[in-house]
Amino acid sequence: MGLIARELEQRGIATVSLSCAWSITQAVKPPRAVFLDFPLGRTAGPPNDKPLQRRIMLDALNALESIDRPGEIRLLPHRWPDGDGWRERAMRPAPKAGEAPADDRIGRSPTPQHQTPEDEAAAAIHLAKGDCPGCVLPEQPVASQFATNPQSTKTGATNP
Repeated sequence: MGLIARELEQRGIATVSLSCAWSITQAVKPPRAVFLDFPLGRTAGPPNDKPLQRRIMLDALNALESIDRPGEIRLLPHRWPDGDGWRERAMRPAPKAGEAPADDRIGRSPTPQHQTPEDEAAAAIHLAKGDCPGCVLPEQPVASQFATNPQSTKTGATNP
């Protein structure tokens, strides 16, 4: 998304990206972006919710006009209509009838995981230089950012 947006911008076409993945958007650095704390794949809102989809598109177009810093990500004020329960179900298989949902996530490791020795070597070089291109997670959960400060943040800056 960021590569295409930057290419279009170089050709004089203004862009704004819609995102539901804060850390990915921050890493990709599109010229302008708006963020919605919605389920992945539902960036424009729930299917058939035309009023909400229209408000989201209008807000995105307004951001296109008003964002004046490259890389800015603007948090939009919309909430998922059915509440935040989707977070618990995200990326989980639906349980079979009569079974309780299982937590089948793989445990996190404090040790970085690399696909190849070359990836590990490249990461070591970046870390030795004090730069970490993949380390762009918000300091606090996006939902709490949104709840306390719906202002824009610049990509790479410390989040509110």
